[in-house]
Amino acid sequence: MAVKIITDSACDLPQDLIREYDIEVVPLLVVMDGKEYADGQDISPEHVYSAIRAGKVLTTNQAPAHFFRRVFTECVARGMSCIYIAFSSKLSGTCHTGMMVARQVREETQGDIEVVDTLCGSLGQGLLVLEAAKMAKAGAGKEQIVARVQELARHMEHIFTVDDLDYLRRGGRIGRASAYVGNLLNIKPLLHVKEGLMIPIEKVRGKKKAIKRLVELVEERCSNFRQTIGIAHADDVTAAQYLKELLQTKFGCKDIIVNVVGSVLGCHIGLGGVAVFFLNKALAAT
Repeated sequence: MAVKIITDSACDLPQDLIREYDIEVVPLLVVMDGKEYADGQDISPEHVYSAIRAGKVLTTNQAPAHFFRRVFTECVARGMSCIYIAFSSKLSGTCHTGMMVARQVREETQGDIEVVDTLCGSLGQGLLVLEAAKMAKAGAGKEQIVARVQELARHMEHIFTVDDLDYLRRGGRIGRASAYVGNLLNIKPLLHVKEGLMIPIEKVRGKKKAIKRLVELVEERCSNFRQTIGIAHADDVTAAQYLKELLQTKFGCKDIIVNVVGSVLGCHIGLGGVAVFFLNKALAAT
């Protein structure tokens, strides 16, 4: 039975890869001026970042159940096995909604639907989706793909920095005073994702120093530099290119995917963030 790979718009994969591997993307929602927009369909990252620059406050909502129902039922009707590779359940209710709808559709149709909570986001999630899609295209079975994604998800590193600490404050990541002082002193926090949640690592003064520190952390944690590495940026192509060049020069990395952070995640990190995603050394030891 053919396997269909499904994900959500938090994965931040470039559109050319989504088209090449026929990946179905369920959109999360952006709320602006009281109206909901489907991420990647009704609104683009460019619209979101322009709105942020204009001083608008945007919020987000999880993907609604009827989005999942349409995708799952269509795939089942085509006689396909479905694997939904989801945004971290610790950061959104989208994964749980997908699980609920998958259970309902299975009961109604006896369809073959699996949901994987990656505990990842952005291109950390996206790299897992890409691996699954490559396996599906090569003819791998559902169980083999699910096992591979679950294994890689445990070793996917997300290391990033942001420009404006106020966005982390709004999300409850840091206090009001820390955000105010940090912005005055040009402090750039470094964070990573652990067990699905964003966790601070340290603080660095200045954007270039923060990016150089990202590279040092890659060196400390990366399993090998021949793997596909992801770079995502919140409307800062210059920072992403600088990070890419450092990785290429220092480690000889050749397979690097660079993409803008999507509309939903962009609402939560603001302008100027940059992140790197890769498999860590613990994977090599397993």
